[in-house]
Amino acid sequence: MSGRARLALTAAVATLCAAGALLPLVEPAGWMFQAAVLLAFLTGTGAAARRVPLARPLTIGAQALVSVLLLTFLFAPSEAILGLLPGPDALAEFGRLLNNGVQDVGRYAIPAPVTPGIRLLLIAGVLVIGLIVDALAVTYRSAAPAGLPLLALYSVAAGLTQGGAGWLWFLLAAAGYLLLLLAEGRDRLSQWGRVFGGPAAGADRPGGQGFAARAGAAAPTPVRTGHRIGALVLGIALVVPAALPSLGGGLLGRTGSGAGPGGGGGTISAVNPLVSLQDSLNQPEDKEVLNYRTTAADTRDLYLRIVALDQFDGTTWKPSERTVTDVPERLPQPTGLSPRVDLNRINTSISTAQWYAQNWLPLPFPASKVDISGRWRYEPQGRTLVGDRGQNTRGLQYQVESLQVRPTSRQLAGAAAPPADLLREYTKVPDSLPEVVRSTARQVTKGAPTAYARAVKLQDWFALYGGFNYNTDVRAGSGSQAIARFLRDKEGFCVHFSFSMAAMARTLGIPSRVAVGFTPGTKQPDGTTSVSLKDAHAWPELYFQGIGWTRFEPTPSRGTIPDYAYPDTSDTADPDNPAPAPSRPEASPEAPSTTPSCGPGERPSGAGSACAALPAESGVPPSDDGPSPWAVAGIALAALLVLVLPALPLLWRLRIRNGRLAGGPGRDDTATALAAWQELLDTAWDFGILPDESLTPRKAAARIIRVGELQPEPAAAAHRVAAAVEQVLYAPRPQPASGLASDVQQVRAGLQAGATRGIRLRALLAPRSAARLRWACAARWASLILRCRTSRPVASARRALAALRPERRRRA
Repeated sequence: MSGRARLALTAAVATLCAAGALLPLVEPAGWMFQAAVLLAFLTGTGAAARRVPLARPLTIGAQALVSVLLLTFLFAPSEAILGLLPGPDALAEFGRLLNNGVQDVGRYAIPAPVTPGIRLLLIAGVLVIGLIVDALAVTYRSAAPAGLPLLALYSVAAGLTQGGAGWLWFLLAAAGYLLLLLAEGRDRLSQWGRVFGGPAAGADRPGGQGFAARAGAAAPTPVRTGHRIGALVLGIALVVPAALPSLGGGLLGRTGSGAGPGGGGGTISAVNPLVSLQDSLNQPEDKEVLNYRTTAADTRDLYLRIVALDQFDGTTWKPSERTVTDVPERLPQPTGLSPRVDLNRINTSISTAQWYAQNWLPLPFPASKVDISGRWRYEPQGRTLVGDRGQNTRGLQYQVESLQVRPTSRQLAGAAAPPADLLREYTKVPDSLPEVVRSTARQVTKGAPTAYARAVKLQDWFALYGGFNYNTDVRAGSGSQAIARFLRDKEGFCVHFSFSMAAMARTLGIPSRVAVGFTPGTKQPDGTTSVSLKDAHAWPELYFQGIGWTRFEPTPSRGTIPDYAYPDTSDTADPDNPAPAPSRPEASPEAPSTTPSCGPGERPSGAGSACAALPAESGVPPSDDGPSPWAVAGIALAALLVLVLPALPLLWRLRIRNGRLAGGPGRDDTATALAAWQELLDTAWDFGILPDESLTPRKAAARIIRVGELQPEPAAAAHRVAAAVEQVLYAPRPQPASGLASDVQQVRAGLQAGATRGIRLRALLAPRSAARLRWACAARWASLILRCRTSRPVASARRALAALRPERRRRA
């Protein structure tokens, strides 16, 4: 096998190794075999085109054409011309598949099914990366830059995989790239002839042993050195990411590690559950998340809570960064709970699904004891359990003892003022909160004498009287402007209702936060209760001294309103709202109701009619109040790079020209003349007149005048600069020359006047003399490599000489 064929094969292997990181995202994995077959055709096309040989751009074009034909044959044969050539119908089919694929990426949880759209995205992406890698590594014989597209392919997989791709996939991708580098190194070395290794030549012959003894063991071959460098780089790449912190995932999907390692301390970081929550509600296929058995006689209030979002910064609600501890034998008494409040102790046995993997543990609130195996940590403020060092909820079985707190409306109405520190922390609202939120809260709760009455009025306004509609298709925003938009449009889902009520309660001085988790689920014939993706939910928790954190339910058609939160018509009835208070169901439903109760991804199509499906969500995460500051900064930086990168040669050339022609008190006549002459040569080079180092200054100036067709005045200026250089180089006593900078500018103006528009633009935007920058960088790099290679033998020789000095002294 020739060196180039071996390089092409390793380029394909490296692409497939990087594409392996995509395997955990979807199932089944049959698409990878199709991608490998198409990649083999692409590689073979490139090998055949290079053997003809075709020009490099034509080789890449032939590979791209074959790739398009193969994709057409695989995905749109019925719409293609002769089943192979892409026509308008085939292009339309590709557009439809790509659009469906993008929607499917945002619709399905990981691992997603391989729909036709997702399969097209995967296979086409692998082919595009394979084409770029083959072009860089084989066609243009530069394997090192091929690591960028391979890194892009791996990064896409790692970015989509919540918690990041596993170390095995990184190791596989890195090994493929390393194999590509080694293949290129071997191919380059083979062009120089045979590479000898082992002992130095002549070591076994008489006369050669002395040299071998003086030089020591033979130096390793470049290939062996490449192996060592590659192994070192690979080791660093594996160790460094392991020592760095990583971002967590969503609350309702797969995530990485939770709290930091250690026992008895550490912190947990804030995460944002909005995207995961909306994705769970909009899943087209409802899947069971967990099921449980409980001793509770009534499960309507048995919400399974994951985490509490208590920090509102104007952009989003999120959990504060808290200290976590080891899980105690019994959890502390709930904050603010008085012994005068009626409560029941219940036991619940919970089993989670094998596919459900996230690092926050669903618990009834407030839990008093959790019996669970594994690495779990306890966060006291939110009374939540979070996984440590990769611990998640996949396939767990655990038991929870919890309290069913049953306060009365009289106890809530008579609650004392909360502690000052708690009131200060949980009533914070950002300065960016629109005034409409505060004014609406005051208007809705007008006349309510207590904090409890105001909370009930807020809940009833959202759930009953405010004219709000439940719709999971609305963008999941949680920022200040999103709340104002929700109050204006009056359409959203649980995220909007809970976040808006919590924010409005804070403006009224009521401590509040938002809980995320699941509603109680549906009873099954075997006595268990099933909780599925459509039960994902968010609700506000308001604090009342003596009762603690108390659940309210402002979202219409979701969950159940607790007994204590029903309006008290004797004290707080609103005469402007004659609608009767809702009646609480007598018992927990044993099966789904026959009344059209629309689930996630659906909404009623009319009064008393069936539910209609909502449009599918796109794969782009829902936005909040427009782009975040980080996104704006990233876009600005990208725009700056787009503008600056093409202008780098122009900027570098201006800097060099100004430096050469500036002169100054610290520069003598010789340096001034030589700098002006160098600038004259580079200016002519920019206009297409290549420098010729073999010519004398006078002949070089004459050549510039002749090729550049300079007029008499610019020609005379060129002769003056050449004469000044000859003076400083050859005259015994050089005569100082003045005005060299203006002479160079005059020659430049003359070259511009005689050049075409295209040459002038090329000289301005992409000057040819900018190659000197590349040469300088290459020379410095070669010098650095040479110093690194020679420093070790020199050090060895010095040690050998130092060892010989005592022996010489003894002989003397």
